[in-house]
Amino acid sequence: MKAFLILEDGHVFTGTSIGSAREVISEIVFNTSMTGYLEVMTDPSYAGQAVCMTYPLIGNYGICYDDQESMKPWIDAFIVRELSRIPSNFRSVDTIQHFLAKHDIPGIAGIDTRALTKILREKGTMNGMITVNENYDLDTIIPRLKAYTTGKVVEKVTCREKTVLKGNGPKVALMDFGAKRNIARSLNERGCQVTIYPALTSAEEVLGDHPDGIMLSNGPGDPKECTSIIREIKKLYESDVPIFAICLGHQLMALATGGDTHRLKYGHRGGNHPVKDLATGRVYISSQNHGYVVDSEGLEAKGIAKPAFINVNDRTNEGMAYIGKNIFTVQFHPEACPGPQDSSYLFDRFMEMMGGKQ
Repeated sequence: MKAFLILEDGHVFTGTSIGSAREVISEIVFNTSMTGYLEVMTDPSYAGQAVCMTYPLIGNYGICYDDQESMKPWIDAFIVRELSRIPSNFRSVDTIQHFLAKHDIPGIAGIDTRALTKILREKGTMNGMITVNENYDLDTIIPRLKAYTTGKVVEKVTCREKTVLKGNGPKVALMDFGAKRNIARSLNERGCQVTIYPALTSAEEVLGDHPDGIMLSNGPGDPKECTSIIREIKKLYESDVPIFAICLGHQLMALATGGDTHRLKYGHRGGNHPVKDLATGRVYISSQNHGYVVDSEGLEAKGIAKPAFINVNDRTNEGMAYIGKNIFTVQFHPEACPGPQDSSYLFDRFMEMMGGKQ
């Protein structure tokens, strides 16, 4: 079945429908990872977005449900150049085609993903539609595309109730703004007892459980829309509890302490982004998925925090160390495995802050 990807600037790509035949409007972004497509599809940070994989062949090792980063996929749609029809992997239990169809997620294959990526790099991230309707009307569709916003997606992806992963070590409160499963696992493997809280949980409730440390997770959307969450993070900042924040959590902590964020032209999404630790000068290969970045100059000028990491490619901020506080934050994903274990030492640093064993 034919399918069409229509961008808000009027570009139209023709390909083949994969997954659901449902029509969808979404923000179109690209990811430069060569592998890890299942982790991408099930990462809550992609809620409200349709993902284009730049690597030309996707699906060759199938689907292994143990590798999911959450219980279900969160992407709005999936865009690939060539979809492998016959996966080959001893761990594979499903195909991408069936996985997408089962979760009612539309997709398109057979388009020039290189051309699409160049458009997004040159013009910036934009909205688009995937449809199987061959009689589409651009004059009607383009205004709808320009009007689309992802909205408040953190509330959509967060857990609904508090849960606990038992452990014999420090007690960690994990604020779930769209947390990838491996964040809790990385802490739990180090002996932590991890309590996972819904995003809108009050600071009073979290602090009332007397955690030894607080983790602010990754998540989707514009951080400035999380106004009530930012107010609660300000209260957490004012406590003496050690805090480690990743991705959206990093941005929210900056906003809670008087900093600012801005939208990147096309974001950082992939498993091959180099970041430099400013304390040691060492460069790590990191996994990233974000469309917004912290403006570190404001926090540094106020004496609140200083830059801890920078992106080697474009020099944007990748982490902050908060002055006079037991708090550090990073924009990238130390729980992911692009290096494969390059930056997992940050969890060990968090353990030391809490007085626990590595």
